Amino acid sequence: MPAERRSVERLQGYCALCVSRCGATAVVEDGRFVALEPDPAHPTGKALCAKGRAAPELVEHPERLLHPLRRTRPKDGGEAGWERIGWDEALELVAGRLRSIAERSGPESVVFSIASPSTSASDDSLVWIQRLMNAFGTPNAVTSMELCGWGRYLATRYTFGEGVPGDAMPDLEHAGCILFWGYNPNLARLVHATATVEAQRRGARLIVVDPRRTVPARRADVWLQVRPGTDAALALGLAHVMISRGWYDGEFVLDWTNGPLLVRDDDGRLLNERDVRVDGSPQRYLAWDEEKGGLVAVAPGDGSRRLALTGTFDVVTTTGTVACRPVFELVTEGCRRYTPARVAEICGVDEAKVVEAARMLWESRPVAYYAWSGVEMQTNATQIARAIAQLYVLTGSLDRQGGNVRFASVPTHDVSGSELLSAGQRAKTLGLQQRPLGPARWGQVTSGDLYEAILERRPYAVRGLVGFGANLLLSHADAARGRAALAALDFYVHCDLFMNPTAELADVVLPVASPFEREALKVGFGVSAEAQAWVQLRQRVVEPRGEARGDTEIAFDLAHRLGLGEHFWNGDVEAAYRHVLAPSGLTLASLRSQPGGVAVPLETTYRKYAEPVEGRPRGFRTRTGRVELYSEEMHEHGAPALPEYAEPGMGHGARPDLVERFPLVLTSGKHGLFCESQHRALPSLRRLALEPEVELHPQAAAARGIEAGDWVSIETPEGSVRARARLDASLDPDVVCAQHGWWQGCEALGAPGYDPFGPEGANLNRIIGRTAVDPISGSVPHRAYLCQVHRSAEPARGARPGRD
Repeated sequence: MPAERRSVERLQGYCALCVSRCGATAVVEDGRFVALEPDPAHPTGKALCAKGRAAPELVEHPERLLHPLRRTRPKDGGEAGWERIGWDEALELVAGRLRSIAERSGPESVVFSIASPSTSASDDSLVWIQRLMNAFGTPNAVTSMELCGWGRYLATRYTFGEGVPGDAMPDLEHAGCILFWGYNPNLARLVHATATVEAQRRGARLIVVDPRRTVPARRADVWLQVRPGTDAALALGLAHVMISRGWYDGEFVLDWTNGPLLVRDDDGRLLNERDVRVDGSPQRYLAWDEEKGGLVAVAPGDGSRRLALTGTFDVVTTTGTVACRPVFELVTEGCRRYTPARVAEICGVDEAKVVEAARMLWESRPVAYYAWSGVEMQTNATQIARAIAQLYVLTGSLDRQGGNVRFASVPTHDVSGSELLSAGQRAKTLGLQQRPLGPARWGQVTSGDLYEAILERRPYAVRGLVGFGANLLLSHADAARGRAALAALDFYVHCDLFMNPTAELADVVLPVASPFEREALKVGFGVSAEAQAWVQLRQRVVEPRGEARGDTEIAFDLAHRLGLGEHFWNGDVEAAYRHVLAPSGLTLASLRSQPGGVAVPLETTYRKYAEPVEGRPRGFRTRTGRVELYSEEMHEHGAPALPEYAEPGMGHGARPDLVERFPLVLTSGKHGLFCESQHRALPSLRRLALEPEVELHPQAAAARGIEAGDWVSIETPEGSVRARARLDASLDPDVVCAQHGWWQGCEALGAPGYDPFGPEGANLNRIIGRTAVDPISGSVPHRAYLCQVHRSAEPARGARPGRD
């Protein structure tokens, strides 16, 4: 067709494929989606990654699931015998089975699994799936929080009362110093990568903590190449340098942290009024007034007194005299053990670089920081997160322009439906009894707890699973146990774009529309004040292929069939959107008339903790109303009240019995071309990464007779998988870095699929075990595990592309 007669539309929206949510423009020619381009007018639209540009291939891929399917054969490892059925039949079947399970075993015996919104388009529907769970009556959601989000959103609540850096985002636009810890925005959040480059151009300094020399590490003023899993020791060492040299914000520590509050030496509790006076309040905490030489009750922001941060004080209590010390004295003591020399010994980081980084954090304030899954997939993930938080507190940058800020948000109605789930049901969350401070406290279930409840029926039997895109057997550890667990379920329904190894174990598979085939509402894009004030109703680019439906539509349809329609606006998604938007004053009509998004006039304020509320400073949402360097709550549960370093549970120090056989440290990284286990079937992406790779230092490779491009076997105590060797002289010689998520073939290129369950395959998470996990969060050490690498023969090529 001549170019002048071609119908071309350019539709503004945003790419929903990962957490970056980059503003984008879809190009549609003659009704066909042909390109996705950046939208520079959008606050997140300065660039678009390869995954986003490959969106048309995703939509048009010939292996897409297009119709509901029902299993007709047993889950014995053979063919599933998928049979095409209609939506009405599928939904009635699913609803009927879920109701039956709930009536027989309670709604908690049905678990929902959801793909992480950081690495998928589940953000479109997450809140509606949560609402469906709550209305149904189950508290159990497998969302990968222990692997991706624990350190950002939940662990730091024990320090700040909110997620930092998850809820309080780095204000990169105004930062004097940027600290990225276990975080590569070039792969994880492109909008942060572009903002960091702009910040460096205006003079901001950049510190990167990462075992690998990533692109941000190459651009950094200081790169701290930490040994995987030892990050807590590095954070404590940096804090030691800052405290010992007086490089900390003493005013912030005195007024806004529990640094001056006294801790009893006898039982480790914070000293309160009830301890010294029978009619005193246990909610009023005591410090030592140096001017008066006695005890004083202090409130957040109470800077009118000279409070002691060091020393030991004998306090007469109602039960006798007790020695007490200020929290900050204990912090100083805990950090003192981590001198630059000891940090170098533990972490492999040069002493001079430790001092240089500490100086930069102090002299280049305000500091904005972000941490990612590099420090969340560790056996001491909680301590790492709290140690970094403690270090950050010393800079005094929290909620200051250029620091980590909770940006002003557009007012909306909360539709998660938390009020629909009773306290009794919430108390049944899997993992809550074993780890009461962990993800289960917020209704987040680890995959390990799910597998235990299915196979061992502890603490009760889980019989049903509703999966929205979570490819558990590729994304989580212990795939063999996971496979056995999913096969043992009474009923499993899985919603996805493609058939995958996890979906193969379902009883019913429902086809999901891609984000470019469905409308979605997003209020706030998070990364800056401008972005957080942005509201957008993303347009549908093309009609859904086949009978695919959006996740939100599926959730609403299923709610109706379960008899829960009254909680879902009787199936009217637009009515639900209007309810969400009501407090904002925005309408769907106004958003549709401005498809590129609407900027709501908002003003971000700073130091919100100091704002007066009923005559007193607002403070923090913690027990003391202050930033809690010392967590009494953790102490009460037998966990360290102050962040501590522990050798990685699958590290040389913790497992000397394994060192001779497994002398290397295995870490893993996200491949920048793919969203975790997705998209390896897209030709434009796969031709740039045809096969799985493992990076080794040339010295380690030579010692094993391995050359670049050789096929090698990566072995851990749990088994082995294969990959091609790639040499990287910037790695530590004792560290190797592999890629997870490999299973899918690409028929268009003749590129094979890989067996996800055997040693000839490339499923890295199959060889990561759960014998050593974080005792608080249940986080699994995907990023620090003992291994050996051997040269091996080229693997057999018998796998079926796209399915094996």
